[in-house]
Amino acid sequence: MDGIVRGEYPRPQFVRADWMPLNGEWDFSFDEENYDRKILVPFAYETPLSGIGERAFHDTVWYRRTFEVPEKWRGKRVLLHFGAVDYECDVRVNGSHAVRHVGGQLGFSADITEQLIAGVNTLCVRARDDHSVLDIPRGKQFWKEESESIFYTATTGIWQSVWLEPVCDAHIEEVRITPLYDEKAVRFEYRLAGRTGGAELKAELSFGDRPVAQAAACTQSAQGAFSVSLEETALGVWNAGEELVWTPETPRLFDVTFRLVRGGEVLDEARSYFGMRKVSVENGRFLLNNRPYYQRLLLDQGYWPDGGLTAPSDEAFAEDIRLAKAMGFNGVRKHQKVEDPRFLYHADRMGLLVWGEIGSGYTYSNRLAGRLMEEWVQAVQRDYNHPCIVVWTPLNESWGVQEIAHAPCEQEFCRAMAAMTKALDATRPVSDNDGWEHVDGDLLTIHDYEAREEVLAARYRSAETALASRPAARPLYVQGSGYRGEPILVSEFGGISFAACGENGWGYSTAQDEEDFLRRYEAVIRPILNSACVQGFCYTQLTDEEQEINGLLTYDRQPKADLEQIRRITCGAGRNG
Repeated sequence: MDGIVRGEYPRPQFVRADWMPLNGEWDFSFDEENYDRKILVPFAYETPLSGIGERAFHDTVWYRRTFEVPEKWRGKRVLLHFGAVDYECDVRVNGSHAVRHVGGQLGFSADITEQLIAGVNTLCVRARDDHSVLDIPRGKQFWKEESESIFYTATTGIWQSVWLEPVCDAHIEEVRITPLYDEKAVRFEYRLAGRTGGAELKAELSFGDRPVAQAAACTQSAQGAFSVSLEETALGVWNAGEELVWTPETPRLFDVTFRLVRGGEVLDEARSYFGMRKVSVENGRFLLNNRPYYQRLLLDQGYWPDGGLTAPSDEAFAEDIRLAKAMGFNGVRKHQKVEDPRFLYHADRMGLLVWGEIGSGYTYSNRLAGRLMEEWVQAVQRDYNHPCIVVWTPLNESWGVQEIAHAPCEQEFCRAMAAMTKALDATRPVSDNDGWEHVDGDLLTIHDYEAREEVLAARYRSAETALASRPAARPLYVQGSGYRGEPILVSEFGGISFAACGENGWGYSTAQDEEDFLRRYEAVIRPILNSACVQGFCYTQLTDEEQEINGLLTYDRQPKADLEQIRRITCGAGRNG
């Protein structure tokens, strides 16, 4: 089978040098474990890149492949990692059960050392995804075989990378990195596994090719924390300038190498990085590094025509970011998807703000509340270290909590999601229910697909007029909650459809040609930029998505208008300014 295989290291925030990718050709079958065809992992069977490209629903799918453990791994523990499998799965190694996982948007791991044999090993995965169930988190995946409206092709089974890596019995499980911007320092919180008595955890920091600082912690227990001052380093005094600070315009990163050492022996080593930046809301203003920062975001749903939710290549992530920045945007709101960590890595290094979100369910139930909370906690913990993420968005437009305006249990669920987010991460603001019917968030975000410039100008003339609006006929707050001076952002708007290549589809308003498209784009951007109360926006959207043709780019990433013209409008210069 010919095809592209995602071969980059899948976990860029915690990189070990020794690992084995398991992407590529696997045996595969629908419904029964007979392995009568092949599939290219990590692409879901619904996508062309999988080598199958079938849209018909199959609730159960089976995978199988073989592998051999390198001789140099002898005496090590072997960990098996899955980036994501939708929706629930059971994994067997050499016929022995290794792990069961529920949840389609986050990864999981298993220590398979005891299941391994000398020579050829067999790995089997049974994945199940009942597409008719609406009270599990599924994002934009449609519950019908053919896409329609704002919903797209389903994703079943493995859709992110699979890999192996060896570790010593004593190893580093994770390190949580918090930049302490005001203190000019960085804090490391670590968790270790195995018998770590008598070991030291060492951290070596560098900036570019220049060493910055070193620190070590004696590991008296399996977890701990230590901080490193950066105020006076080999680079000079911090206050000498802004050269160490991370922003979208200057995405400067520190590298850090962690080593777990005992008696001169390195038990484990991993590389990571961080950005010195601070996000806060103070006196009704959104601040980046203690300064007001205007966010010009794009809605980014993370689909590709040949890979679905899975990017066709690592370079595809970087290309999307390059195009977004070329059009004048400084960030994206990742919509209804927990994105691959590789995207976040490129956003970190290239300089792009990201709002982190998760795919919703559609019918509220105790099961939805429990499962969405569980996956959301994993998402916040997994992506905490990425400097690009500046806002968390646990719920969107009351999806999955359709009665939130009147149902106390749904309001409490929204409040709990926001509170749990803040409990896990006190360094970023939370948009509790993005768009309307807010309960307890740090931002007032509004979704408004009005296309008339004069209406938008009047609506966002002041905070008072914005608060009086009811876009989509929904209240901005649920009963009992109200405005407390939060920053106001229009976090979905625009959505102008333009069939640049003759596509069939829809949008929230329609342009006839490129000139009309630019005119309409300017008509919705200008009143938002000119607003005295709006501190940022998120335009819908980066690319066309299947039947939605309201992107600034086509589905295959071709610009619908001159990028410089779009950039000038986005940044407020106008087409002729």
